[in-house]
Amino acid sequence: MRAVLMGTPAFALPSLRALAAAHEVVKVYTRPDRPSGRGRTPVPPPVKSAALDMGLSVHQPATLRDPEEHDLLAALRPDVVCVAAYGLILPPEILAVPRYGCINVHASLLPRYRGAAPVHRAILAGDDLTGVSIMLMEEGLDTGPYASQQEVPIRGMSVEDATALLADVGAAALIEVLGEVEAGTVVWTPQDDATATYADKVTKDDLALQPDLTVTEALRRIRASSPSAASRACIEGRTVTLLRGSPVLPGPPAGVANVSRDSLVLGFTDGGVSVDEIRPEGKGCMDGACFARGARFADEVTWGPCP
Repeated sequence: MRAVLMGTPAFALPSLRALAAAHEVVKVYTRPDRPSGRGRTPVPPPVKSAALDMGLSVHQPATLRDPEEHDLLAALRPDVVCVAAYGLILPPEILAVPRYGCINVHASLLPRYRGAAPVHRAILAGDDLTGVSIMLMEEGLDTGPYASQQEVPIRGMSVEDATALLADVGAAALIEVLGEVEAGTVVWTPQDDATATYADKVTKDDLALQPDLTVTEALRRIRASSPSAASRACIEGRTVTLLRGSPVLPGPPAGVANVSRDSLVLGFTDGGVSVDEIRPEGKGCMDGACFARGARFADEVTWGPCP
């Protein structure tokens, strides 16, 4: 089949590679380069870099709503458009171009967690199991019917590890569904709108660490932390991002941090969290005890949310 891949972050890379191995990829759509760092140097999204390395043609529109974008896509004569975390809305005119439609790799078991941040929301909710749905796109937000759903256990996983696993599972499922589409044997199952839930984009407030959380809630926030929205706290006035932690029972009182040569433990309402990996503001990653020693903390200090 003649295929177009639309995707932007690393989640889309397995789908891109699998699609290129099985079908003819006539164009790769991805978001425009974004300024990054102090120099605000434009940085290409992961899909662009990978596609160019594969010798594929890349297009980076700011929007798909311009009539010229419809004409450009139509001129490619795609049989199918495959979407994996693209980040732009596909208007009806675009959805109608490919003869087999636009097929999306979505990282949840739809209709649960429709929307922008399904993996983050699954972790924050304490789900041990999530999955991937291969769905036919329509105008609604992740409302289309699905042809495949694959369950994936994510208990104890970070959002980065869970996303990478779901990306691999989704790529394999996508190729299987495309084979069924080509053979005319695909079956699309409508979603039950009555059971739908939504995964809004996570914010810093969703992941901020504060003493009135339980240990379980704190560890979920740490696991759901990412560069775009991090689980941050202030220890003796120092802003830090917690990257990995483990439960400690009993722990220090809520709002108190116990410091020893070998550990840094933050107190929550029902126990403590050992800071296994931390990133102080403006510095690299290190273990919690190393940070505490470098900061010359006393044996017991206070901590709380960042202002």
